[in-house]
Amino acid sequence: MRAWAEEYARKNGWVLNPDKKVLDSVIKGLARNEKKFGERYCPCRIRSGDKEKDKAIICPCIYHKDEIAKDGHCHCQLYYRKEIAEPVTGAGE
Repeated sequence: MRAWAEEYARKNGWVLNPDKKVLDSVIKGLARNEKKFGERYCPCRIRSGDKEKDKAIICPCIYHKDEIAKDGHCHCQLYYRKEIAEPVTGAGE
């Protein structure tokens, strides 16, 4: 699951969450949902139980690109814009 997420992030010019604890939690949630429900449902969103409606929250969900553009990361905090995730060096030194 992590390799899939890393590849998707790379193709879009993003990175995965630099906080290993949060990243591991999201990756585990995706894997759990895929095993339990057969799809990579976003672990931070609530499934309705309606397969057609819930297609919108299969990772990468339909909201992620707008969220990353607006907030610098998606709601689940899996994908980050590089400049948001990487610490700014040289500031105040």
